[in-house]
Amino acid sequence: MEILIVKLSAIGDVIHTLPALDALHHSFPESNITWLVEEKSCDIINDHPYLKRVVVSKRKRWLKDLKKPSLWYHTLQEITVFIKELRSRDYDWVIDFQGLLKSGLLVFLSRGKRKIGYDRTRELSYFFLNERIPPYPLDQHAVERNMNIVRFLGVKPDRVVFDPLEKKVNNFGHGLKTNRNSRTGFTIPIGEEDKSKVQRFLSANKISMSRPLIAINSQAGWVTKLWKPLKMAKLSDRLIENYDAQIIFTGGKDDYQSIEDILSLMEHKALNCSGKTSLKELSFLLSLSDLMITTDSGPMHIASAMDTPTVALFGPTAPWRTGPYSNNAIILRNNISCSPCFKRKCDIKSCMDMISVEEVLDAVDKQLGHGDAKN
Repeated sequence: MEILIVKLSAIGDVIHTLPALDALHHSFPESNITWLVEEKSCDIINDHPYLKRVVVSKRKRWLKDLKKPSLWYHTLQEITVFIKELRSRDYDWVIDFQGLLKSGLLVFLSRGKRKIGYDRTRELSYFFLNERIPPYPLDQHAVERNMNIVRFLGVKPDRVVFDPLEKKVNNFGHGLKTNRNSRTGFTIPIGEEDKSKVQRFLSANKISMSRPLIAINSQAGWVTKLWKPLKMAKLSDRLIENYDAQIIFTGGKDDYQSIEDILSLMEHKALNCSGKTSLKELSFLLSLSDLMITTDSGPMHIASAMDTPTVALFGPTAPWRTGPYSNNAIILRNNISCSPCFKRKCDIKSCMDMISVEEVLDAVDKQLGHGDAKN
C-alpha cells in the first residue's frame, strides 16, 4: 500500500502528526509511507524509520524568488521537478492532515485513489477530497484530531499510543495530561553526528552535566506570544542564583539579536545558541536539559516530544488545543475574558504580561523537584 501524508508545517504541527505516522506504520507495516512537508520543518522527519521517502516543498522560497525576474527560470524548473516527484506514484491513500488551501492544492495535484481529510476546514481545502471526515470538536487537541483520521482508516484501538486526554485545571489555567509510559509515537530520528555536534558545542562552552541545565525559548512566531524581555532576564538571573543553573537560550538565526537584548539586561552570563542547532540537534539538546521554559512555539513541542520537563507560558492561544501533549509540562496562563483570542497583534498583551516571575519560579521549583532526571 502506498500512503501519502500531507502535513506541511509548522514545527509543532508536524510533531503533532508523528503519533498518527506511528499508528499507520504499526497497523499497516507493509505499506510505503511518503510525507509531504515544507522545507522549514523537514528536518524533524528526515531519516524517520517509518517513512519510505520525504517530499519537500520549498513554497515560501519559491514565492519569494518568483518576485525576481532573474530567478524565474530556475525557480520554475524547481517547481516542475517538485510536481513530477509528487506525482511519480499512484497512492492508495492521500491524507490531508493540514486542512488548508496550500495542502488542498497539493492533494489535488497528487495521484491518489482515496483523498481523505476533515470536512468543513478552513480555506475550503475539503473541496479537493473525495472522502470527508465529519468536523472535529473545536477544542480537541491537535494530536487527537490527527489520530481521529487514522482511526477512520482502520487503525486498531490497541495501536493508538495515547490514553485519552484529561484536562486538569490548576491555579495557572489548563494543563494536559497523558500516560507517559505510552509515548512511543513521538519519534524524532537523531543521528550520532547530531549528538556529537551538540556534545562538542556543550564542551566548547564549558557546560557541565553535573549542574542543572535549563533551556529557555523566549521567542515565538507571534508578537502576542512573547513575554517581556526584562522579565525573562530577571527570571534567568534568579534561576542561576537559586539553582546554580546553566542557561541556554534557544532560537533560530533571526532570533539572535532579540536574545542578545535579553542577555544585556541580565546580571549573570547565559549562552545564546540561536541559529547554532538544527532541529535534530535542538531535540538532542533538550533531551539533555533538566528543564525547558518556553513560549508557545515549535521548540516547546520538541521539548514535549523529548519528554523534557517543561514550563510553558501561554497567552493568546489555547493550550488544550495545541499545548504540550505531555504530563511533564506545567502550563502558565491567566483566565482572563479575552484569552484565548488567537490574535497575532494586540496593543495590551495583558494575558502574557500578567504572568509573573514568581509564578514561573514556583513552577520551576515543582519541575526540578519532581521531574525526571536528565538523560
